[in-house]
Amino acid sequence: MTARVDPRASVDPTAELADGVEVGPFAFVGPHAVIGPGTVLMHHASVEGWTRLGAQNRVFPYASVGGEPQDLLYRGEEVRLEVGDRNTFREGVTISRGTRKEQGLTRIGSRCLFMACSHVGHDCVIGDDVILANAVLLAGHCHVEDRAILSGAAAVNHFTTIGRLAYVGGLSRIFMDVPPFMIVEGHPARVAKTNVVGLKRAGLSDERIRSLRHAFKALWRADQLVREKTLDRLEKGEDATEEVLYLVAFLRRQIAGRQGRAREAIRK
Repeated sequence: MTARVDPRASVDPTAELADGVEVGPFAFVGPHAVIGPGTVLMHHASVEGWTRLGAQNRVFPYASVGGEPQDLLYRGEEVRLEVGDRNTFREGVTISRGTRKEQGLTRIGSRCLFMACSHVGHDCVIGDDVILANAVLLAGHCHVEDRAILSGAAAVNHFTTIGRLAYVGGLSRIFMDVPPFMIVEGHPARVAKTNVVGLKRAGLSDERIRSLRHAFKALWRADQLVREKTLDRLEKGEDATEEVLYLVAFLRRQIAGRQGRAREAIRK
């Protein structure tokens, strides 16, 4: 089985299309792009140069995957975007390649959903099973860990990390790292409660969820001036499940960073 390319599409001769790829009318595939088996580019979809897509991705009309980074210092260097399998990029989504400020790479995992008009900036790293709802904006150098969900029109500051299984409310302004397993919302955003629904969907037991709810109360419903002592107590306590230990380590990195963003410490 070979790729099916509409005669009205534009595919660079250096691009590689695997078996089962479909390229619709007026779609564009740039130089040195690699498109994995079963991936579908609908009409007017764009996959720019130096982009690698895995298997069974779907790129909807007017989405631009692998465009040049929106960075004033970019001078045409060979920088890349790498995407896993079975992701969905809906209408108007924009995904930028990396820059030389980090590894020259933007990376996206598998089974993610990018709803209409969402944006992933240069040098971002997105995990598996992530959902970005309509018009979510990620500035450059953001990390989003596995199974995080960002609701409509949330905007995330550069060098920010969204923790695993976190939930970000719609219209939220995210300027600090979002702790894993928690719900964060507001403008500016604040930790509201434990993401119980998300944790149940992920298969965590009631006992492990109770441990995280206890950690939430200890960390965000108590005196913030004793945060370090609280982290020590949670780390050594009877409820120190794998998730609680991960939360403690995440918060310690955040505290060690700048402006509530652990990755800000590496900014050049």
